[in-house]
Amino acid sequence: MRISLNWLKELVDFTATPQELAATLTMAGFEVEDIEDRRTWAQGVVVGKVLDCQPHPNADKLRVCQVDIGQKTPLNIVCGAPNARTDIYVPIATVGTHLPNVNLTIRPAKLRGVPSEGMICSLAELGLEKESSGIHIFEPDLKLGSDVRPLLGLDDVILDITATANRADALSMVGIAREVAALTGATLKLPEAPEIMAGELKSRGAQEKTASGLVLKIEESQACPAYIGTVIEQVKIAPSPAWLQQRLTAAGVRPINNVVDVTNYVLLEWGQPLHAFDRDRLLGIAGTEDKSSKPLTIGVRFAASGETLKTLDGQSRTLQPQTLLITANNQPVALAGVMGGEETEVHADTQNLVLEAALFEPVAIRRSARSVGLRTEASSRYERGVNFAELEVACRRALGMLVELAGGVPFEQKIADARPNQSAWSRSIELRLDRVNQILGPIVLGDDVGELQPPDLNRIITALGCKIDNSTDEKVWQVTVPPYRYRDLEREIDLIEEIARLYGYDNFCDDLPQETEAGYLSIDQELTRKLREAFRAAGLTELVQYSLVKPGGDKQIALANPLFAEYSALRTDLISGLIDAFQYNLEQGNGALNGFEIGRIFFCDEDGLMEADAIAGILGGDRTVGRFPRGGREQPMSWFEAKGVLESVFRRLNLAVEYQPDRRDPRLHPGRTASLWVQGNRLGTFGQLHPQLRQERGLPDAVYAFELDLDVLLDSLDGEENLTPAFRAYSTFPASDRDIAFFAPTQVSVAEFERAISKAAGTLLESVEVFDEYRGENVPTGQRSLAFRIVYRASDRTLTDADIEPVHQKVREALVDKFNVNLRS
Repeated sequence: MRISLNWLKELVDFTATPQELAATLTMAGFEVEDIEDRRTWAQGVVVGKVLDCQPHPNADKLRVCQVDIGQKTPLNIVCGAPNARTDIYVPIATVGTHLPNVNLTIRPAKLRGVPSEGMICSLAELGLEKESSGIHIFEPDLKLGSDVRPLLGLDDVILDITATANRADALSMVGIAREVAALTGATLKLPEAPEIMAGELKSRGAQEKTASGLVLKIEESQACPAYIGTVIEQVKIAPSPAWLQQRLTAAGVRPINNVVDVTNYVLLEWGQPLHAFDRDRLLGIAGTEDKSSKPLTIGVRFAASGETLKTLDGQSRTLQPQTLLITANNQPVALAGVMGGEETEVHADTQNLVLEAALFEPVAIRRSARSVGLRTEASSRYERGVNFAELEVACRRALGMLVELAGGVPFEQKIADARPNQSAWSRSIELRLDRVNQILGPIVLGDDVGELQPPDLNRIITALGCKIDNSTDEKVWQVTVPPYRYRDLEREIDLIEEIARLYGYDNFCDDLPQETEAGYLSIDQELTRKLREAFRAAGLTELVQYSLVKPGGDKQIALANPLFAEYSALRTDLISGLIDAFQYNLEQGNGALNGFEIGRIFFCDEDGLMEADAIAGILGGDRTVGRFPRGGREQPMSWFEAKGVLESVFRRLNLAVEYQPDRRDPRLHPGRTASLWVQGNRLGTFGQLHPQLRQERGLPDAVYAFELDLDVLLDSLDGEENLTPAFRAYSTFPASDRDIAFFAPTQVSVAEFERAISKAAGTLLESVEVFDEYRGENVPTGQRSLAFRIVYRASDRTLTDADIEPVHQKVREALVDKFNVNLRS
């Protein structure tokens, strides 16, 4: 929230500089993101009067002005503004003045041969508008040569403050004033709200009513605990006075007219959203043509599915059942607590108003605002919780200003109040001195340390606006919380936090406890880091994507209250997001992507809502460095190269992974997809993207993807041999290799053959790998020719044929017995 210090000084007497106040608020938990010193924007700019304005002799669009700024000799200034003329009072930037918003320093110059001794300024050049059509013109009869900053509201400093979510009271000038008073001990001066309604209605009691009666019909009293509707007549729409416009502009709100500006002003001052309807337009929408026969019923209800409303921003919105509405004779006229409707807005010819001052339940407004994808200043305050106790104060404050600034006459007021009684707006909390010192620890007292004492707590608790009940025990207090802090201060620990905040966090000792334990990573965290290192070492880039995806998939979990319809479900796998990322990189001209992601997936099954961790990757980019030998062309990645990337990761992790044919994932090629198994458990899937999917997405042919179950992977790695690998000495004796070839059924996987060979070869086996596969001529139908290279080695001797042949024969017999292969060698 943007806080004007000039406005703040009217509410609380403080003497701190802007920098000191910003530091105090930041240390108290209200981060000051920026200090906007407007006093520097127009330093050296004074009031001048144009005595004469003549066309430039050498330029059609320029004028030569004689300007009096209270000096002996008028200034000769060349101006290009179309609204420059004689006898107007204007802001003059004198020679030497620096205008920071346009980064311009005024120097003597000649424009088309005519000397110019300054510049007549527009509001854009002074930082008050983004664009200006001409120079700014003041009201007449100002003191020439006087500083323009007080006239334009530039004698001010703006603090941009961020309030935490629990401090709804801090989204108002009054709330910040209370905070500053508590922090500095300054005197609080809250604006008075006159009791205007009683006197006005009494004076009009004997007069004949000129308008229909007002009736309130609150169908959703839980969503709208209180509603005050006030009819105001004889309103004169006009621009707001300069002081009001300047305060709104300083707060980042655009002035519109006196009625709308008053509602915005009270919103900023008290944190209570208000809305003004054009009463005659309400009657027209409600179908009340004969204003004396049928009352106007203002209602609050949830929308029916399919209802529409055109809001003040000009958009026609289709409403959802969770959208809370304000109605006129059951016709929608506003989004309750969010934004008014365009058809009932206050306009230049408005004469009569219905002023709404209401309380809405935070959850109802949050859901309502999200259902239409809209968030406003009003909804942001209702979502955090508006003060129950000061609704009437804000309403009276607005009525008083409408009477004063718009000439309005309050005619009728109706109240629907379902709030609990006033005693429920505050609570009593027990506060113990011993508990305070136990939680907060010792305080710094010069060169010594000590503890908080009862006078310290009394001072702080009182400064918060709380009341302390008399107690016989001076170390235990019963603290009554004020209504405006009712939502924030609920327990003793909340009061202790406030004590620390107001006493100053930097006034407490910062010694660490005597006994500390060094932090450490859990086994799963260590192994996950090891996984990341392995995949990065294999040349893959780590990706991070949203867990929210478009709805429509199988087993998806849909969000009940999504932020956006495009992201209204939780992802059931990681591969889909990686395919999107691959396509996006190609479309952006970044080339093919080799990446991986570790994340959580969510799904529904017979046991209900489930979640699991997974690791997935996508491959398709040229992994070689430099393409000069290939004439600058990329080399597509083969299935075996992609499989080799995974194999290098598994080898680095010391995992023995088997591959089995798989066709379950429709996104992957049915003949080039494998399921991965480790220690008898299904680890995941690896394969090439399906040709149809690649064609639809415009992807190259050689794109591969994998997805692994992270829990299975971590369980496999969580073994002593992986956590503490043992050194095994290399053999100093040579190896001996043998080849074996045979015809084998196509349905038997290579992994099964390797497993059988390893078991039969025993301890002499060093490695086994397939190096040839052939299908075609001279191969029996339903079979394929496979060739394996088997390497034997002993650690204590050089193997001879007498050592190897019996073992190799045992391997041959095992293959024939188990798989009925037809040996070729």
